[in-house]
Parts: sequence; structure tokens; C-alpha cells
Amino acid sequence: MKKTKTTAGTDLRAQINQLKLMTVPELRRWHLERFGQEATSHHRRFLFRQIARRLQSSVNPRLSEEARQFALALARGTALDRRMATNVQRRREALPIDLTVKTKLPNAADSRMPFPGSLVTRQYKGQTIVVKVLKDGVEYDGRRFSSLSAVAQEVTGVKWNGFRFFGLLEKREAGRKEKRVATRNI
Repeated sequence: MKKTKTTAGTDLRAQINQLKLMTVPELRRWHLERFGQEATSHHRRFLFRQIARRLQSSVNPRLSEEARQFALALARGTALDRRMATNVQRRREALPIDLTVKTKLPNAADSRMPFPGSLVTRQYKGQTIVVKVLKDGVEYDGRRFSSLSAVAQEVTGVKWNGFRFFGLLEKREAGRKEKRVATRNI
């Protein structure tokens, strides 16, 4: 036996179905009338999704615990260009504290850097330079450095791009990719 839908859910579904048939000017006008502010976008699909999301959140503003945990899991795996202060974000969205989830996002590691534990080697003026990659930097000659560039400067006395010095930047020669130095895990 099928469950009967609530009137709020039925009304919402009907409104969303009507939105699907609207043109961009109609969606913009509807947005202005319903939300009291002019839509910033002229993209039909974006406008439709934005309005539908706001309608759904007005019917049921709370996230289920499962949805909150899913959003939190997504946020942890996302590399963000910058982080917004939680108080500023709450103020902007006018959200009460119990509707927000706070978490610290890990810094995204540089994708060019080998995995921690890898050894990077380079021949320079007759000596072999061996650098061990750590989680938060590198180790050379028993000392810790913040980057490969710092090691390259220590060895040569001149500022270098560490990835270029150790041959970790791909070079295109004669239409193929080459790497000068191989890395290995220990």
C-alpha cells in the first residue's frame, strides 16, 4: 500500500514541476516575487536548482543526522582554496548554531610531491643527494627542511625550484614525457 503524500510535499512537487516549464525571465521574476531579491544568474538550470533548493529548505529546514554526516564527510575530503570563518558564515546565512557543522579541513598536500617515506635522489657536482619526504617537509643530511627548494638552496647556494632541481617536473622532449630521477619508497 502506498503512503499518502503530505499536502506540503505535494504543493512543493507541483511548484517545482511548474518551475521546470518556466523561461529565464519567468524564473527571475518568480525569484524576485518569492524571495524579495533579484536573482543574480541568467542561467536557466542554475536558477531552477537555486529556487528548488530554497523551496525545499523552506519546507524542511533541518538536515537529517545522516545528511549532516554525509556533508561533513564530503567537506573533509574537499580541498578548499580558502576557508571562511564559521561565525561569518553563520551570520551571512542567518543560521542558528545547532544547524551548522564545524570541522577542520586538512591542508591539501601538493600533488607534485612524492608520498611521505619516498626517497628523492639527485646527482650534483659528483655527490649523490638523497632527500627523504616527510609528512610535513623533507629531511636531508639529518636535518629537516620545509621544502625541496630549501634543500636545493642549501646544496647549491642558489635559489632553485625544488621540483625542477630534483627532476620532479615533467619535461616534454620530442613529444614524450620524461623524468630525470626516479623516486622509490622504503
